[in-house]
Amino acid sequence: MSHFTLDREERLKLGIKDELVRYALGIEDAQDLIADLEQALDKI
Repeated sequence: MSHFTLDREERLKLGIKDELVRYALGIEDAQDLIADLEQALDKI
């Protein structure tokens, strides 16, 4: 389910807050995922 098309009120009813960060994972190596996440967080 994507919350992209929902307005703020609808998202809040579902418990999806504006501060939510969604991080979808696949079957990549855990160290690759950690490195990618660290790199992204360093930019904010």
